[in-house]
Amino acid sequence: MSATSRETITRHLVEHEAQETAFLAELVRVPSDNPPGDCAAHAERAAGLLEGLGFVVERHAVPEAAVRANGMISATNLVVRERFGDGPVIALNAHGDVVPPGLGWTADPYGAEVRDGVMVGRGVAVSKSDFATYAFALLALKASGAKLAGSVELHFTYDEEVGGAIGPAHLLAEKISCPDFAISAGFAYGITTAHSGCLHLEVEVTGRSAHAAMPATGVDALEAATAVLADLYALRKTLAARKSNVAGIESPTLVVGLIAGGINTNVVPDKVSFRLDRRIIPEENAQEVEAELTHRIAESATRWPEITCKVRRILLAMPFVPTPGQEKLVRAIASNATAVLGEEVKPKGSPLYTDARHYSAAGVPTVLYGAGPRTLLEANGHRADEKLVLDDLFKATRVVALALLDLLEVRR
Repeated sequence: MSATSRETITRHLVEHEAQETAFLAELVRVPSDNPPGDCAAHAERAAGLLEGLGFVVERHAVPEAAVRANGMISATNLVVRERFGDGPVIALNAHGDVVPPGLGWTADPYGAEVRDGVMVGRGVAVSKSDFATYAFALLALKASGAKLAGSVELHFTYDEEVGGAIGPAHLLAEKISCPDFAISAGFAYGITTAHSGCLHLEVEVTGRSAHAAMPATGVDALEAATAVLADLYALRKTLAARKSNVAGIESPTLVVGLIAGGINTNVVPDKVSFRLDRRIIPEENAQEVEAELTHRIAESATRWPEITCKVRRILLAMPFVPTPGQEKLVRAIASNATAVLGEEVKPKGSPLYTDARHYSAAGVPTVLYGAGPRTLLEANGHRADEKLVLDDLFKATRVVALALLDLLEVRR
């Protein structure tokens, strides 16, 4: 490999650090909360910024019916293709939709404020940062002067927070892209080669309303729902005994994260609904997990003969498991990350679920790697004051650019 090409990449990225910071800040300043999932405006801003860098940007607007079915308002997938010659196609995927800010912020969630070299803002780490990582890594690769064989594509999508069905899954199913390898948004101090799956269920418990002065004339949906919940929490206590063999993933988890119901303080509740999140470790069968949980809920509800209990699947995200071909990506990223970060960077698993699984399910060897710290917790991901150390952004960009060089450079 040409030392000059590597030096050129490093020098190019150092010279463009301020521009990369400004690019990320502009992305943070445009809200793209999901829900509600009205993300077309952010996609248009991102496309304009990418075009300002000299890229040709394809805008793939998702049909309205598909967007609505996905629980969103608008979404446009962005694709950039840079072909350097015959060879493998490497896709770099990050998502621009983010969870709503919530409470507790000490800075404007859309302000992109920089404090002592740390940018604060919703999506700055998960994963608008990797719009910048991947775009500027590709710019540096183009500027390297190296003889390359293959293509690099940027896939910037907008539905990761609700499952990825109209983002990466759509790009692959419609053959808009047919990559040979994929790198998906992740954190710089580890290469993720597996992650948990996730099942979201909505449970609706229906009874019959009555005046609070005469509760016996009704059927209390909240009382029944409370009993169902107690059985689910009892089940949750047993999940810790199921252990994953993948480093970074421990055990399945179960959380009831949303609950609603009732009419008024003086009325017996006629309906209560709640939604649960069940994380699925790679060793589990997702269909069996869903069947077990649905059976457990139905069995619990039978103790209340006048109650109707319905279970509806919201999401089933399959686990992302190690696949053949990953090792090529791992080698290229790990060697460069270890050199750039000054510490050994190893492959591992994650209890999160991501869009990487869509590429892997399509037979594309995939890993997660991008800008950020070691964990989501360190980044305040999905919490107040989400943050990114800008030096980690610059280092990750350098790693990705050098890894792409290793993967695509023609050996003389």
